[in-house]
Amino acid sequence: MEVVLGIDHGTTRTKVLALDPALRIVAEGAADLPQSFPRPGWVEQSPQAILETTGAAIAACLAGLPAGTSIAGIGLANQGETVLAWDRDSGHPVYPALVWQDRRTADRCAELAAAGYERLVHERTGLYLDPYFSATKVWWILRNVPEAEQLLRAGRLLVGTTDTWILWNLSGRRLFLTDTTTASRTSLLDLRRLAWDPELLDLFEIPQSLLPEVVPSTGQFGSVELPGWSEPVPVTGLAVDQQAALFSHACLEPGMVKATYGTGTFVLMQIGQEPRLSQHGLVTTVAWTLGGQASYALDGGIYTTGAAVQWLVDGLCLLERPEQSAEVARSVPDSDDVYVVPAFSGLAAPYWDPRARGLIIGLTRGTTWAHLVRATLEGIAFRVRDVVEAMEADAGTPLHVLRVDGGPTRNEFLMQFQADILGVPVEVAEATEATARGAALLAGLGLGWWTIRDVAASWRPAARFDPAMGEVQRQRRYAKWRRAVERARGWAE
Repeated sequence: MEVVLGIDHGTTRTKVLALDPALRIVAEGAADLPQSFPRPGWVEQSPQAILETTGAAIAACLAGLPAGTSIAGIGLANQGETVLAWDRDSGHPVYPALVWQDRRTADRCAELAAAGYERLVHERTGLYLDPYFSATKVWWILRNVPEAEQLLRAGRLLVGTTDTWILWNLSGRRLFLTDTTTASRTSLLDLRRLAWDPELLDLFEIPQSLLPEVVPSTGQFGSVELPGWSEPVPVTGLAVDQQAALFSHACLEPGMVKATYGTGTFVLMQIGQEPRLSQHGLVTTVAWTLGGQASYALDGGIYTTGAAVQWLVDGLCLLERPEQSAEVARSVPDSDDVYVVPAFSGLAAPYWDPRARGLIIGLTRGTTWAHLVRATLEGIAFRVRDVVEAMEADAGTPLHVLRVDGGPTRNEFLMQFQADILGVPVEVAEATEATARGAALLAGLGLGWWTIRDVAASWRPAARFDPAMGEVQRQRRYAKWRRAVERARGWAE
């Protein structure tokens, strides 16, 4: 038996699965990845823990493979905007990884915007000046970590996202690369030329010599050594996690939309082979590059969704585990006009307000803990509608169905309310680990195992939720939500 591995190096967990040529899952593995929060708005991870977690998840998957299995290739999906810097000679990281959620560069983004650079960045990259993206994180490391400054002067500093860090280490320090989808999340890539942009490099004060080579989403990129595996394994697929999930959902035609629910929720719409810039607060990004041709997507990231439910467990101690939230939400007939805006790390698309903060509004003496739990779940669905409305406005066409994946999609209350507040059906993917599956699909595509048509035919729903809420109630509730969002904005100093 031959298989390809799909590795999803996520924010809090790395997942690995093995697909055979018939697109069947043969084995799976996973390992948790911790985060640290040294200051308000700062989010970091240990570079060594990233490697150890990836190795543990791979080893767990390999242990489940039938005897005699060979690995034809791997696909790697990554966190996207998380940044590391390390010594080319020793391999020693100079600082913890700055996670995509990290907000420490909000002031630098505001300075660049005030200096008039927002339009240049948006037109060239499809992105906005926001701490979410990688460039200002690299800028911060170069100016605040003495070892980074020393290595830069010595010509020994390398920087990259988590895919680059993992491949560099697994390849014995031979592969120093990233793919077009990941590079398009840095604020340094020309969206049309698919190359590092000299003017943007100057703007963010980042030498190109520090950056990896940019490659397509599929191909023969070199080989890596997997933990506990005797033979080198080719790397044949690369993508950002959300683009890998978009591919797994077979959103291969313009106008198709998926949402992946996890720590945050990320909504992507495939828009074809022209990088149309959003006029409604969305990001334009590379969906994938196949056969020398890029496809693009509109992207709306929501920083805190599943993490908001975890906050009910860890922060407020209202629940023992997130899975209880659906039952508790159903124990009351409605949220009693309570709204929770989960802006714990600011608001991304379509608001782009790093100074927004979480808000609970509408409390009365009649409010119970169950109302708060229900309002938190509803807040997740409202944020998804914020993004979908912006997509419909940019695309000029209404959404017909939303394809979804991720752990929170097992919450039937949340999925039903999502369908209700959108007014369209929500289809939950049969493949629960869509990102890892998408990475594996790209790897197999790079090997010639299957075609785009095979990928399209492989998508199947496990559940469908049709809207049951009336239009008047839907619009009234959403209007109230927008009022709550405005009260959450601009709070942090």
